[in-house]
Amino acid sequence: MITPAFELSQDPDFLIIIIKIPYARASEFDIYFEGEDFKFYAKPYFLRLTLPGRVVEDGREKASYNTDEGTFTIHLPKEMPGQYFEGLDMLTSLLAPKKLKSTPLVEEIADSAHFSEEEEDDFDWEIEQTPYEETAESALQQKYCYGFGNLHSEVLQRLQEELTEVIDIKDPDRVPVSERRRKRLAAEVAKFDPDHYLADFFEDEAIKHVLKYKPWWIDVHKKKTALNEESCQEHDRQTFVVFSEEEREQLRKFKNKSYLLDKRTRHHVYLGLIDILLAYCYEICVNEGDKNVESAWNVRKLSATLCWLESFTSIHEVLVSFGRRVVCYPLYRHFRLVTRAINDTVMILQLGKGAVLKCLLDIHKIFRENDPSYILNDLFITDYCIWIQKIKSKKLAALAEALQKATLTKSHTGLELEELEAAAMLVQEEENKLKAAGSVSKQQLPSSESETSDSEDSSSTSSSETEASDSEEQESSTSEDGKINSLQDTLQEERTAPLIDCNGLRQDTNTSVFEVSDEKAKVSLQSTSVPGKLIKELEKQMHTAIRLSEQPEGLATASCAVSQQQENSASEPDGPSKDAVGKGNFLEVSSKKNPFLFLCSTNGDED
Repeated sequence: MITPAFELSQDPDFLIIIIKIPYARASEFDIYFEGEDFKFYAKPYFLRLTLPGRVVEDGREKASYNTDEGTFTIHLPKEMPGQYFEGLDMLTSLLAPKKLKSTPLVEEIADSAHFSEEEEDDFDWEIEQTPYEETAESALQQKYCYGFGNLHSEVLQRLQEELTEVIDIKDPDRVPVSERRRKRLAAEVAKFDPDHYLADFFEDEAIKHVLKYKPWWIDVHKKKTALNEESCQEHDRQTFVVFSEEEREQLRKFKNKSYLLDKRTRHHVYLGLIDILLAYCYEICVNEGDKNVESAWNVRKLSATLCWLESFTSIHEVLVSFGRRVVCYPLYRHFRLVTRAINDTVMILQLGKGAVLKCLLDIHKIFRENDPSYILNDLFITDYCIWIQKIKSKKLAALAEALQKATLTKSHTGLELEELEAAAMLVQEEENKLKAAGSVSKQQLPSSESETSDSEDSSSTSSSETEASDSEEQESSTSEDGKINSLQDTLQEERTAPLIDCNGLRQDTNTSVFEVSDEKAKVSLQSTSVPGKLIKELEKQMHTAIRLSEQPEGLATASCAVSQQQENSASEPDGPSKDAVGKGNFLEVSSKKNPFLFLCSTNGDED
């Protein structure tokens, strides 16, 4: 028989069941309902439901068939009109047959002190005995459980090759929970990268962007909160979470089963649910609701329940584990993402088991489409999807309240996040102070920049000229007769050459005047620009240049031949006349490297 697709809805008086049976004979069908039982048969389809409330047969029931869509729509009267049936979206739990009462497997008996002698006589003294045999040490190794409610064992041993890409614990069948936790904490410490964390802490533009994303449960939670403030009864009747057809089909594919969980195991299951939802909320936030190839990795890596088969004992342990893994493994490692995931998980739990189931179905799809991760569906997610449909909503409400009251700080992670941030802030402040000091000094510099730069240029020029003059002295000592370069080159070099400051030649920073000191007189040499006509005249009168003879003191101790015609040169402001040039008003100093030609004045003025 084929289980058809179906969905349930309600109004105050009727429970409405819609059954899709394409290619079936509408004339051949059977319907049976009584109390909470409902059966439908139309070859080859068969559907049996356990309804969340009681219905009656009172003549108001009706059914209709749509041949175009191939759907049966059945209206069943409620036994108590106006009653609200919960869990109509929990299709897997509705498929379960009616629960049969059975005798308990374990019966509590009286204390042994009250045993009578007759009861002791009932002991079988002829019981068969077997001799004691020592068992090999390898056979005494304990097998440890894992998965949903710790219901699985020796499953992963044969899947070790595929498990390397799914879980981080090796050989989980022989590793106890305490050892798993110790290894997990050590792996997280080894993986933590302070540079990556601080980079996301300071350069958080991408973090701020993803935090602006609003998943579907935020708007639904606001709507529910608004209705809850207006009327509690209206809130109870409102359907906030709507499942897609793909999700409904997946719910129908699940095989319904019951879970016998003790109180301690149920506690582990609830905490594991929080851990998985936290990882899922982080994935939805950072990818803004879009799935990619890293989605399965994000969910399983951030959940220690999935990645390390961890069994938590408190909500605080869950939050600490999640916070540590967020700042150690994914691309975005910011603590605000941890806080955001916690708030989102609280909203989902407050919306009830419909919202939780919708998230679990999405996780199931993510793992189903990722090749190695399907194992996690078999171990955890499928069982969670079936189990969540049967629990009471008030349990999730209490869980949401406990999670909302729990606190998580950066110090709880044990990774010294606050110390790292404080040290980085100090370094940043020092850098800002240095930058500020540099900008202030640059603003003060323009007031004296011209004078300082001039003095620095003159000092550097003098030092370079000193070295040049020393080298010239050495070269002139080896060869007194140097070649006389052209007068044009000499005059051009006179304009551009640095000033000399050695042995009587010094530079005045305020004027461009050279002073040549002698034992008897001082002659000021003024660097002037020579007109073009004068250059031509100088070329013709090269024979009038006076060659300086080298002295032991160097070039600077040489005396200048001064023209006797001071009055003529003083009376001509535009420069010396041709006669003055011809009479030796110019002094030529030549060496092998640099010839210098100075225009000498004998006016006797001093600076």
